Amino acid sequence: MYFEVLGVTDPNAHTVVLSSGLGGSAHFWKPQLEALTKQYRVVVYDQLGTGRSPATLPMDYSIEHMSDELLELLDGLDVKQCHVVGHALGGLVAMKMALRRPDILKSMVLINAWSSPNPHTLRCFNIRKAILDTCSKEIFLQMQALILYPPDWIADNIATLVEEEAHLLKVFPDKDNLLKRIAALSTFDIENQIKQIQTDTLIIANKDDLLVPWQQSKQLDDALPNSKMSLLDYGGHASTVTATQTVNTILMEHLNCY
Repeated sequence: MYFEVLGVTDPNAHTVVLSSGLGGSAHFWKPQLEALTKQYRVVVYDQLGTGRSPATLPMDYSIEHMSDELLELLDGLDVKQCHVVGHALGGLVAMKMALRRPDILKSMVLINAWSSPNPHTLRCFNIRKAILDTCSKEIFLQMQALILYPPDWIADNIATLVEEEAHLLKVFPDKDNLLKRIAALSTFDIENQIKQIQTDTLIIANKDDLLVPWQQSKQLDDALPNSKMSLLDYGGHASTVTATQTVNTILMEHLNCY
């Protein structure tokens, strides 16, 4: 699995692990790296079956598989404790880690995540699967942008977005792998386990998220014993990109408490 270790080299520095959403790419976190690498050892990685981590994923691929892959990576890097920042799918990975290996988590940050399937989100996934089956990769990426970003951000950043989509087209994941990852997201459900998670948790949600209703984050905040929530008015699903300064400020304030 492809990974990079960036930032502070002091062995006593805290480690921050960044885990992406459905796309699985380390590149997603570029807007956060300048702020984080000044103070922390930062681990980014391309999730298995995406980007620079080619693989054929098993038919029963799950969030549990993804958490095991990240834990194996961290064990290989001799990381004893870390903060995990997860966006959407990455947040689900963090919660599964908190259930399986709570000792390795100093804290977790869940950005537009959820604890069980939601009818609205499932419909969005069904549309994406239909586009994969019937349309081009270019159309899939255009639909993805509509899900990730607010309309005004797309209008103001269209040149950057077109350039990014050209890059994503070159590294577009294997269709079968992508469908297996969507299936893993669609079936993730830890409602009967969520109260067992004792990890200190920061939840970030967006009122204008088109993919994951912010109430899913509120549900997480109500269920998790040691959580706090920051609800943003603007940013869409990918507020790490569209509201970078706001998200980075919230993230750094959380991490600097340790």
